Amino acid sequence: MKETNPVVTHHTVTKKEKAQMLEALPRSIHLIPLDYIDGFEVRPGFYEINGATAIPGGVNFTVYSQGATSIELLLFHRTEEEPYAILPFPKHYRIGNVYSMIVFKLNIEEFEYAYRVDGPYDPKKGLIFNRNKYLLDPYAKAVTGQSQWGATSPRGQHYKARVVKDDFDWEDMEQPLLPMEDLIIYELHVRGFTKHESSGVLHPGTFAGLMEKLPYLLELGVNVVELMPIFEFDEMQDYREVDGEKLYNYWGYNTVSFFSPNTSYTAQKEYNREGNELKELIQTFNQHGIEVYLDVVFNHTAEGNENGPFFSFKGFDNNIYYMLTPDGYYYNFSGCGNSLNCNHPIVRQMILDCLRYWVTTYRVNGFRFDLASILGRNEDGSPMNEPPLLQALAFDPILGDVKLIAEAWDADGLYQVGTFPSWNRWAEWNGRYRDDMRRYIKGDGGMAQAAALRMIGSKDIYEVHHRKNASVNFITCHDGFTLYDLYSYNEKHNMKNGWNNSDGSSDNNSWNCGIEGDTENPAVMALRRRMIRNAFTLLMCSRGIPMFLAGDEFCNTQFGNNNAYCQDNITSWLNWELLEKNKDMFYFFQYMIRFRKEHRLLRTNISNGANGLPDVSFHGIAPWCEGFSSQDRYVGVMFAGQEKDTGPQAIYIASNAYWESLDITLPKLPESMCWNLCVNTWVEEQNVYPLDNDAITVPPRSVMVFVGK
Repeated sequence: MKETNPVVTHHTVTKKEKAQMLEALPRSIHLIPLDYIDGFEVRPGFYEINGATAIPGGVNFTVYSQGATSIELLLFHRTEEEPYAILPFPKHYRIGNVYSMIVFKLNIEEFEYAYRVDGPYDPKKGLIFNRNKYLLDPYAKAVTGQSQWGATSPRGQHYKARVVKDDFDWEDMEQPLLPMEDLIIYELHVRGFTKHESSGVLHPGTFAGLMEKLPYLLELGVNVVELMPIFEFDEMQDYREVDGEKLYNYWGYNTVSFFSPNTSYTAQKEYNREGNELKELIQTFNQHGIEVYLDVVFNHTAEGNENGPFFSFKGFDNNIYYMLTPDGYYYNFSGCGNSLNCNHPIVRQMILDCLRYWVTTYRVNGFRFDLASILGRNEDGSPMNEPPLLQALAFDPILGDVKLIAEAWDADGLYQVGTFPSWNRWAEWNGRYRDDMRRYIKGDGGMAQAAALRMIGSKDIYEVHHRKNASVNFITCHDGFTLYDLYSYNEKHNMKNGWNNSDGSSDNNSWNCGIEGDTENPAVMALRRRMIRNAFTLLMCSRGIPMFLAGDEFCNTQFGNNNAYCQDNITSWLNWELLEKNKDMFYFFQYMIRFRKEHRLLRTNISNGANGLPDVSFHGIAPWCEGFSSQDRYVGVMFAGQEKDTGPQAIYIASNAYWESLDITLPKLPESMCWNLCVNTWVEEQNVYPLDNDAITVPPRSVMVFVGK
């Protein structure tokens, strides 16, 4: 397998070094001759500070291109489409492939900027320079014209950037730095979380609205919120109307600018202070012990293929930023038209700079990488054994405390769950956990052994590679059915997406419990609620890092739509009225989260067993019968351990996916211990009580959890 571009050590200017450079500026500027361009005083700038940066008396602009023959800086009055000034970079302002210029007497609140880049045009070689295009700075910290959702012009518009003043006061905030095994991840969409009028917030659909829900999140008990894409994206991509409903690129997996927050997610316009509302959110959540992770999309951009818009990367170095076929077309491992050339040294450095920026400037605690297998492909598209980008992120000092989570597959069939290059640093969305547990819970025969292996941390997948805390366990996420829909629909119902129900996965491993969709049948409704409790109980009692989708805790529905990427409406918005309707389900989720937190044994091995019991053991309806048959629908998993403060402890999870009751016998405990029933999904309200004997009847399609103390 051919591999190129070995790891190169780059020096990224630190915040301290940058401050020292800027502090020295007033003393040094008088030593450099002054130039004049279009009436502006200019001098060569700071070549190591990418993007546009406010400095005493002006702004430093630095941009690079390997193939360009010239670059022009364009200055615009706010909201204007034509520049009021055009400043070509003088040839002697270029060092290597970097152009840098200080423009004095610029008030950052009075202008926006873009670039024009000239160079060769040879599409077969991937060179498509066009000096007539206005280009967005790849290092732009804020993008203009995006602050009002759905108001931007459709594809191909001119994007411009603003200079951002970074003066947010983080005070003495310390980050939670939660251990990996203690994480409970709650995946949400910033807009959809509070956009529905039932959310009751003052600022629906915004970072501020999400912050208003902090008391709710604390009450629920999660300690991580994972935000679906909040980088500036183009919601108007593929905008259309279907049956009178406006369809947007609602999820946001089409990045316009990697360094810029989505300004339509703010409650107020933050001219030249873009990001402050998000920073306040992260600061407040961290102060209350909740980490904030970003779902980041480095696998492709909103520029699409050769028929897509041309607004940034294509114009700076198309043949560098994108993976191209030998005849100049775009590889499409993302399914979205293009694939970012992540292991080219230039792109690799930009991604590293970007993540460092979000960690140092926004104090982000972790990242989930969408279609992360693309990040491990070579420039010719082939998978690499030790991708330089993934290795650089794993060992970068600035990212040392940051959680790195990979979606370990891509849209071209590269599936790396369990084999994603990790250096014992990367965790993975465990797609096999989702698939195996869904099949087991709905009652498929022969899935008992697979379910047992998933519950003990997928040792068969990760331990063989000596990986710890690598499995992010999930049954639902944004992509697919909600947990309520998983047990309400056999088939996807995506007609509202406008693709004749051809989009979205048809392999959902779901079960409608006897009736497709809405019903008032009490038996079916009771079964659906029990199935939800079963799924969440097993998720909370599995080793690995649990993650679930916002709204699952109160039976939120997408009405059977398993690909709601374009639905900026009640299909995707959380209906908070369901919280009151299904308060008992919320209490159950709350109970199980608390139960997991109280029992470290569910999260990690705490000793070599309790009074001779093994750390992990499997059981059938009779104890210690670890063999699983091809038709088994019962799983008994026991964890045992011992801590100094609590003494010996054992937890036994009895899961019956069969449609009839099963009589089981619990493993016998040492004389000093006895079993207590702590969880019973057959009933809604949970009560803890000790058992008189080890013979138990587990009702059909239910889970019981016993704690031995």
